[in-house]
Amino acid sequence: MNGSRVYARLWHGLLAVVVLGSLVTQIALTAQGSPGPDGVVQPVITRFVRLFSYFTIQSNILLLIVSVTLARNPDRDGPLWRVIRLDAVLGIIITGLVYATVLAGTSNPSGAGWWSNLGFHYVAPWWALLGWLLFGPRSRMDRRTLCWAVLWPVTWIGYTFAHGAATDWYPYPFTDVTKLGSPAVLINLTAVVVITLLFGAVLRLLDPRLPSARPAEPAAPVVPSPRSGAEPVTHQGE
Repeated sequence: MNGSRVYARLWHGLLAVVVLGSLVTQIALTAQGSPGPDGVVQPVITRFVRLFSYFTIQSNILLLIVSVTLARNPDRDGPLWRVIRLDAVLGIIITGLVYATVLAGTSNPSGAGWWSNLGFHYVAPWWALLGWLLFGPRSRMDRRTLCWAVLWPVTWIGYTFAHGAATDWYPYPFTDVTKLGSPAVLINLTAVVVITLLFGAVLRLLDPRLPSARPAEPAAPVVPSPRSGAEPVTHQGE
């Protein structure tokens, strides 16, 4: 194994530790429960349904799956894998950007929640992006992969509307139909999808132009042809 693969495995492994620690911390805090703005502690099932309804949590779960996999095999590939990998990278970038530009001013975590917030919104997004830039794997992006990668954000938007209509609870202020109205929320979420597509297009443009941690393929052996003792013949696939 060459040095770049070792560094890639270490990078992804450390990222997996950060994300896992943040997730475990947040799950523990959710299990403990705390009073909401109305002073009522929601049932544990409700708390966990809401926890896993956050785009932040879903994107970090995808990133954890991807990081663990790449820590084991930095060259992992496959059609479904490419979509999951792209969703993880795009999702966590959007998570970091939206939090920094929209939500940070409304959030005031403390104690263990401060640490999980740090991992979710500050460490994971930019560590993941830098890891993709440094190690890939690539080239793994094409138009079909990008199109399929949009399915998860669009599904999350549909779920958010449906869940909010049934429970009158929305995960983020900019998704709150009750306060903002459906047209405004739809515009907000459409903007998120457009930003996701733009970042996906940028990553696709960069993908074949960046170096990869994958070692070069060995040259095919050259052996003399059986028809003449001098003419070399290259045997492929051996």
